[in-house]
Parts: sequence; C-alpha cells; structure tokens
Amino acid sequence: MKYENNWESLNKREVPSWFEDAKFGIFIHWGLYSVPAYAPKGKYAEWYGYHCDEITERSANDSDYYYYHQKAYGESFKYNDFVDKFKAENFDAEQWVKLFEDAGAKYMNLVSKHHDGFCLFKSKYAWNWNSVDVGPHRDFCRELKDACDKSDVKFGVYHSVYEWFHPLYLKDPEEYAVKHLIPMLKELIEEYKPATLFTDGEWEHPSSVWHSTEFLQWLYNESSVKDYIVPNDRWGSETRGRLGGNLTTEYGLINENHDSIEVIDRVSEECRGIGASFGWNRFETVEDYLSEEELIKLLVDLISKGSNFLLNVGPTDDGRIPVIMEERLRQLGQWLKVNGEGVYCSRKYCPESSDENIKYTKHKDNGSVFAFIHNYPFGKIVFNDVDYRDGMNVSLLGCDKTLEAVNENGKLAVDFGFINPDEINSKYVYTLKIN
Repeated sequence: MKYENNWESLNKREVPSWFEDAKFGIFIHWGLYSVPAYAPKGKYAEWYGYHCDEITERSANDSDYYYYHQKAYGESFKYNDFVDKFKAENFDAEQWVKLFEDAGAKYMNLVSKHHDGFCLFKSKYAWNWNSVDVGPHRDFCRELKDACDKSDVKFGVYHSVYEWFHPLYLKDPEEYAVKHLIPMLKELIEEYKPATLFTDGEWEHPSSVWHSTEFLQWLYNESSVKDYIVPNDRWGSETRGRLGGNLTTEYGLINENHDSIEVIDRVSEECRGIGASFGWNRFETVEDYLSEEELIKLLVDLISKGSNFLLNVGPTDDGRIPVIMEERLRQLGQWLKVNGEGVYCSRKYCPESSDENIKYTKHKDNGSVFAFIHNYPFGKIVFNDVDYRDGMNVSLLGCDKTLEAVNENGKLAVDFGFINPDEINSKYVYTLKIN
C-alpha cells in the first residue's frame, strides 16, 4: 500500500505486530543534563538546560533549577559548558544491552537528541554539537545499535522535534522543520535503521508546521525501515491520542495538559521513570522510586489493557546505570523469566476485570488465557471473568503442583489448597495459565 501525504491515509498503517508482541522496552535519557543531574523533587532533570541559565517568564515557576545552578557552578558557567564534563568514560554498550536482555526487555529507545539539541550521534545538521565532534567523541547510537544487533533487544530512538536554543527555530519554526528537523530525521533513520521512533517536543505547533505528514509518507513508503519501524503519535499539537503511530501516555497522562480526549483504537505504550524524572536526578532517594512489587503490578496492569510498558533509566554522566535502577531491572527480569509466557505475544482478554486483584491476558496464537493474581494463591479462587468449560487445564507458572479446574456456577474456579511459598518461583503476582 502506498501512503499519501495526509493523516487519513497515514493513519491506516497498522502498527507492526512485533511491537505489540514485545510488551516491555527500556527508555534511556542520557546527555549533558546527566552531568548536573538535578531537578526539584517531582520534576524532570532533563529540563535542566531550559531553566539554569536565566529566569524567564516561562521558567519562573521552576527557578529552583536556576538557583541550584548558580550555587553549584556559578553565574559564568553556561549549560553548553557541560559538554566538556560529559565524558562517558565508563559507558559500555554491550553491558547495557546485556542488562536490558536480563530485564526481559525486547526493545530500547535511546534519546538521540533531547530538547537541548545535543545529539548522541554524528550529524552534519548538528556540527560541533554532537557526542562525536565534542565531549566524549563517541557515537552512542552506533555503539548501542551494534550491541543490540547481537542481542534480542531491538534498537530504537527518541528524537525531539524542537530545540530550545536553535536560532532558526526561534526565528521561523517551519523553516527550521524543513531545513533542520526533517533532514536530520532522515539522516538518523537511514544511518542507524531504528525499530522505533519516539518523537517528542511537538506541542508548540500543529503537525503542518513540522511537516509531519510529509516525513511519515517518506518513512512508510520509501525509507529502509518502512516495513518494521514503529513511530508514535507526537507529531503536532493536535496529534496525541489521535494521529500517527502507537498511542503514548506519560506517567499515565496523554499529555501535560491532562486533556480528556477520545483516543484512537491503536496499540498504546506507557512511558515513565522508575522515579519521577527521566534524566538521572541525584537528589531522588529510595522513597522516590517504585518498588519491585509496584513495577511488577504496573507492568501487569498495562499489558492486561493491551499496552506496552516503556520503563526509563537515567544513566550517570560517566555511563553507568545507577545501582538501584539496575536492581529494579533485574528484579523485573527474574519475574518475567517465570511469568513471561503470559506477557509476551499477549493481547487483551478482559481489560476491566471484575476483581481488582486479578488481571487477564490471552496469547495471540494459541488462545491460552492467563490470570495474574495479586494475592498469594490460597484456597479456592473463582475467576468470574472466565466461563467454565469441560476439559479445561490449569497450571500455575513457576510451580509444579497439579491443579484442577472446577465449575462454580458456570465460572472457572481453582482450589489451590495450601502451597508452600518455596514451591512457587514467583512473588507479588502469580500467573495461572488456562487452556
């Protein structure tokens, strides 16, 4: 199918099935903002550069950034000066990707360029403002792409459509889009061939200013990744939840204005950090981070509604994944190793369960239903959203105990009896497989 330069045509493209099968991915916010690694509690550290140089009418409400910067670095030190401190001396692409594999992730999105315009790849459209020309003198997109290609984790990118400080953007946003944004996006796509393209920073202008449909027409018809790339829905001030690729939410919200809109029926993805920031914030404490239990239950809740989960890590400026983030990823991986059969390649079965402590999925191919139980399986549990049928087989993932399906007034019931916790290789959420 050839797609035309309009939303009606472009919206007919299906989200490639690999993405809906994958269910779990890793977001990576890493850049110059990782050097100061500061934000007031509850704010985004990656927005440090927007607020640190001066207090403007737009940034007055976040002046804590400015005062911190003055105290820590002094008035003469500008945001761009962080490039000399961003050395990434301990970065190891294969180590990162191995961790993401161990976490059970099937894809990753690296922030190739955030709103500060600094690129983590060599670009002729960002001369002397990318990680190859200055700073660490390394192409992080290339290193991570190469590492991903040797693994089961697909390489993808995030890319900001606007730049806070770009002179052409400040002068004429549409000219900036035509001469800078679109050429850079095409360069990024053809050079690194990502499986995902998570755009952002689109909210200041409608998609017509960004020439979004023109770019997507090229992406779907002509690019080297046209058959498998997954773009998102952030292509203009009017597009989130309505137009583009997969639907994105952020910390549970469809946009920062909390607008309640009728969203398209499309594959969705929730993104958020383990804490309240995407970029590493040194001032967050353990109380600010989701626990292992909270992350597992959030993942289960999302997949039961048919959504993917894009969980962010914010590496340190020297290239390490903070230990508490690594621990959370490994904990998720341990749970997925046991329960992943009900996660990967799953589809919605009963998005609104009648029991808040039970969530469901079904396998896209063999029709197996999976019930995720939030409480420890003890005694008889009735699954009111599953009709009983003769010949049903049930089993508990990570446990060898033989279980029996029982007819409870036409609904499935299972008597778990008394199971020693040592006999179940899972915790917090327990998965019943129903054939």
